[in-house]
Amino acid sequence: MTTPTDTTEDAAENLPPGTTPYYARMHKYIKRAVFVCLVALVIEGAFTLPFMAVYYGYPTLSLTQICSELLKVRYSDDALECKFPYPPLGPPEGAEGKDTARDIWGVQPIPQYDRLGFRELVDRYEARQAKLAEQQQGG
Repeated sequence: MTTPTDTTEDAAENLPPGTTPYYARMHKYIKRAVFVCLVALVIEGAFTLPFMAVYYGYPTLSLTQICSELLKVRYSDDALECKFPYPPLGPPEGAEGKDTARDIWGVQPIPQYDRLGFRELVDRYEARQAKLAEQQQGG
């Protein structure tokens, strides 16, 4: 016949390292909560890019065109284009040498570009293409 001390010793032997029997139940719930949060983060991350791409105009614009339009809005420079495929050992894409951004610089920079609405990049892209076509026909 088993005694209560034998049962507690068996339970203590089955616990993960560093867990005392007193906190075993709390550790079990913390482990479950962390697992649920990690799964939620993975699901959120999996849906972020597709939803943002559709918001910015994916079916009409390719991902490279969306990237280029975002650079043009961010740096207020119509000549910027995304490089695809990006050179594997090339420098990181950033603001180095780009001084056209209309931001207020400080500890926390404040961007001065307008917020982009739903599929607004498509309108900007089409307007830019119409302007280029007009310049080529006129010039």
